Amino acid sequence: MKRKKDIILQLSVRSIRLNFLRSLLAAIGIVIGVVAISSMGMMGANMTMSVTEQLSSMANVLVVKADTGGGGGGGFMGGTSGGSSSKSSSSSKDYITISELDDIERTAGKYATVYPLYQDSDTITVGGNEGRATIYGMREDDMTTVLTVEEGTLPKTAGAVVIGPTFAERQGLTIGSRITIGDTDTNETVQKVRVVGILKEKGMSMDLNSDNAIIMPEKSFTGLYGGEEEYDQVNVIVTDIANVNTTKTTIEDQLNRKKNVVTIQDSSRMLESITSTVSTLTTFVMAIAGISLLVAATSIFNVMMMSVTERIREIGILRSIGTQKGEVLRMFIYEAVILGLV
Repeated sequence: MKRKKDIILQLSVRSIRLNFLRSLLAAIGIVIGVVAISSMGMMGANMTMSVTEQLSSMANVLVVKADTGGGGGGGFMGGTSGGSSSKSSSSSKDYITISELDDIERTAGKYATVYPLYQDSDTITVGGNEGRATIYGMREDDMTTVLTVEEGTLPKTAGAVVIGPTFAERQGLTIGSRITIGDTDTNETVQKVRVVGILKEKGMSMDLNSDNAIIMPEKSFTGLYGGEEEYDQVNVIVTDIANVNTTKTTIEDQLNRKKNVVTIQDSSRMLESITSTVSTLTTFVMAIAGISLLVAATSIFNVMMMSVTERIREIGILRSIGTQKGEVLRMFIYEAVILGLV
């Protein structure tokens, strides 16, 4: 026996065909809303994953600095390690001494790579144009271990430096370019150096922001700025991320036994802060995209209201020939479902 066709469904399809343009515009509105919220959701998820992945790559880095008694804050993270905050006394110097470096190397050496770093900011002159740059000083052995040269070589002499790729591009520098460090208009020490290497791009980093900096050997740095064996910070690159907390606690127990000598910064707080910010931004973007979906839903509602208003006579005829209220309602629901599915 042949199955009887649903006359209500046929009437719904007929109505959509008769009002094709209006139905098409309603369907397009729905598509725009869905695409908008889906795109925003994927963009937010990808952004969160990208930031988290980049920050997670720094999760094995500890930065050790002298505790200057300023509430244990400052530096990259703006906070201290929890283990040293309970002590009231602290060191008044703003550098790590060679003996403290030895203690750190002896304590953390089995877990990590340890290297000290000098840091300063100074006026530079390139081709007659003045500017400022971050300047690092490193031991030659540490340069070999930590730095990756993209072009050229690591400095072997006092007048040689390597530079970051961003700095090289911004200043228009190449291998062999000359840089004057220091203000030539004052009586301060001025040193002319030659670029012998351009580093590989490193990206955002907690320990050494080399992309936009000049890096020179330790002797060159101390010859220019003094402070031999007085390090601005000591970077600890933990081999196994599982040993980060152990390494941090071990250094604190060794150096902060009697008073706060050092503070240790890690990326955990920064990771939590930035991830929270990105999540908030993603939620905000999703809310904006949700408005598009709401507009699309309103569009369907508007189309159905207009359809009902325009077809009062049709509804009256259907009712007069015995069509039930539920069947009339079902006809309009079919239309809405068809638009939604399309």
